[in-house]
Amino acid sequence: MPVQRSLYEASLSEYSNHIAAIALLKQHRPYLEMIPSLRRPSESVITIPLPIVRLRDIEAKTSQTRALPCDISIIMCDPEWKIKTGVEILLFIHRPHEDFSDLLGRWRQCQVWLDKEYEWIMPFRHSHILSEGANTVYPLFVVFNQTSERIQRGLIGAELPFVIQTPTTLEEEEYQESYSSLD
Repeated sequence: MPVQRSLYEASLSEYSNHIAAIALLKQHRPYLEMIPSLRRPSESVITIPLPIVRLRDIEAKTSQTRALPCDISIIMCDPEWKIKTGVEILLFIHRPHEDFSDLLGRWRQCQVWLDKEYEWIMPFRHSHILSEGANTVYPLFVVFNQTSERIQRGLIGAELPFVIQTPTTLEEEEYQESYSSLD
């Protein structure tokens, strides 16, 4: 069964919140340990859904703005100094009708674009934070029970971290209601 659009949209909206993003990172401990302060999560983790970056060409003295093909960027900030640390995590949520090459291709495209000088277009609440590029960009993939085994094997083979999300009871009920209305 292919991934339902409602699962993708529910995950995108859920992980747009920094608290839910931290809960997701708890499922992949090495990334959880990158958070500067769990005591001050609202100041330590910034989530940017459908993120945009400004790519700079230093030699040509030009810049261009690009929407990244990831779903959410998770940016770590030092809560004391109010500056971005060198860690960024890009979240890739398995989209409906997306196969392994499409999912992997989105990560690869981000790697190409973020190999240049760049800065994040920050949410208004965090616009005061210096948002220059990172030392290291890490990927995290979110797949579902409905995601084909081929995609999971591909992520394992490419040595890319992923978590398997199961829909909440409410989402399952919502899905079943919409499914039963088709009968």
